[in-house]
Amino acid sequence: MDGFQAKPFFTALFDAAVAAADPERTIEKFLPQKPKGRTVVIGAGKGAAQMARAFERAWDGPLAGVVVTRYGYGAACQRVAVLEAAHPVPDEAGMEASRRLFQAVRGLTADDLVVALISGGGSALLPAPPAGMTLADEIAVNEALLASGAPISAMNTVRKHLSTLKGGRLAAAAHPARVVTLVVSDIPGDNPAFVASGPTVPEGSARADALAVVDAWRLKLPEAAMRHLASAAADAPKPGDAVFSRNAVHVIASAAVSLEAAAAEARRRGFEAVILSDAIEGEARDVAGVHAAIAREIATRDRPFRKPVLLLSGGETTVTVRGKGGRGGRNSEFLLAFALAVDGVAGIRAFAADTDGIDGSENNAGAFADFTSAARMRAAGADPRALLMRNDAWNAFDAVGDLFVPGPTGTNVNDLRAVLVV
Repeated sequence: MDGFQAKPFFTALFDAAVAAADPERTIEKFLPQKPKGRTVVIGAGKGAAQMARAFERAWDGPLAGVVVTRYGYGAACQRVAVLEAAHPVPDEAGMEASRRLFQAVRGLTADDLVVALISGGGSALLPAPPAGMTLADEIAVNEALLASGAPISAMNTVRKHLSTLKGGRLAAAAHPARVVTLVVSDIPGDNPAFVASGPTVPEGSARADALAVVDAWRLKLPEAAMRHLASAAADAPKPGDAVFSRNAVHVIASAAVSLEAAAAEARRRGFEAVILSDAIEGEARDVAGVHAAIAREIATRDRPFRKPVLLLSGGETTVTVRGKGGRGGRNSEFLLAFALAVDGVAGIRAFAADTDGIDGSENNAGAFADFTSAARMRAAGADPRALLMRNDAWNAFDAVGDLFVPGPTGTNVNDLRAVLVV
């Protein structure tokens, strides 16, 4: 371990994970059969522009279309228009993007093909409130969901019943054209119907399920949203509907594949790697406590794995907002709680980052931590426990220079967590 540097090691793991989810590498394997008629490309998500660029390069026939991505996540495309809108809180640009996607699929025939390029983040990028709701209502719904601590599948159950586009409705609007959906999954378990709330992939939940989420997580939604959820208009189309009978869905990148790539990179560098799970959910600080307990057991007792060893996990944790004015996201919060839990236990290092390059609303994807982090924060005048209590992990890691800022990656297969015990 002489001369070992943790930050370059963890960065190499992140790069390997992102490369494995690069649409330029994966999309060619899933190209649909060319249609007799037109090929129309639509898409939404943090990786939508890069997916569109990759599809353009791989497709040797005519095509046109439109995709929407987060501000600053665009990519140069020749035949597909790339729009940008706000994430994680929707804006008017997202409303316009939703209108443009609907326009792109109207008036098609059974001879036409729609290729939907979907990645995480599309839920916020495609606001399309139903009659009786406004953009302000949809923003309020989104803010309530983001602050609730609910898992992404529960949040998207609510979103798809408060939309004229999500829950398969965009694919229904394209009928009788055939719709082929290519998905970069950021959802634990990789159910494509939950990625971006499934604009082209129907799912069997009912408005009663959305109301159950509201009740279970004590969500305070606008009155207009609650009225809509209580009406039959909130019901989404079902997977067995005939309008979807010719459609196809393919997951072209996922956390599982990216974790395997990170593990392979670790082994290439001489460390045994263990993948705990690619579908971990739960409160970020609670998940951190479990990871820290395993790391301490390895560090002090060489069980359940012998050191040196790298523990990897993926999925999407959540953060229940407790304080006001805090900065950070779920990966930074995970690491701050982890740092406190391993404070002073020698040999433990950790890294966590969102593979899209952004953790929450700040400019970092995550951070680096180790058994000295909490002490270094205190020495820098930052109280790590107080910062954790007000969800202010960004400032904690900024105080010691341990933020990880790779910039937008062009893909999104959720979080990469890595714990090294030596």
